[in-house]
Amino acid sequence: MKKPSWSIGLTILFVFTTAAAWAQAPTGVPVFEFDKAKSSIGFNVKASVAIAGKFDKWDATMKFTSTDVSTGVLDIKAQAASVDTGSGMKDGKLKSKDFFDVQNNPYITFHSTKVVQTGPNTFDIPGTFTIRGVSKPETLSLTVSGIGTGEGEVKGILAFDRKDYGMNSGIPFIKIADRVEVEVDLFGKRVSGPPMSLKK
Repeated sequence: MKKPSWSIGLTILFVFTTAAAWAQAPTGVPVFEFDKAKSSIGFNVKASVAIAGKFDKWDATMKFTSTDVSTGVLDIKAQAASVDTGSGMKDGKLKSKDFFDVQNNPYITFHSTKVVQTGPNTFDIPGTFTIRGVSKPETLSLTVSGIGTGEGEVKGILAFDRKDYGMNSGIPFIKIADRVEVEVDLFGKRVSGPPMSLKK
């Protein structure tokens, strides 16, 4: 098997998972942990004034029921109010009811429905994406590095149209695009269990 960056990575989506989450994993399946200090979940949108940031508070898990990567289930949960663009004005606008509506919808989440290997180190992860209380099917596309080494990095992008989720307003004096890219960048390692079974 060939050994194969954005953040989710390594023996494949070992990515988002904490030791506690894996503590109850079935015997004989890969168990991964990710390093939050080396990982991040952020976003980017084209605008007349750059709008990009990250979420300071988030959790993610990737669980498997066998060594077959297609059995993986990915869950990501970010606290919307932890948004950090480096600008108090932008953060305040994004937290408002026009965008994230954090008072009524405190979490932004993604729950995968399957894992599809599209190349030696690339994967599509269809799932349900929820923001400001609206849920729709979206796909997270990933590139994985370090496959076969026991540790690595997974990088991915989930792109969506903000107006599909009711974010129709703008920001004063800033022209912003409709397309938003959620950026997942995680680093982790396999702490127990066998390596993943991947297509060559």
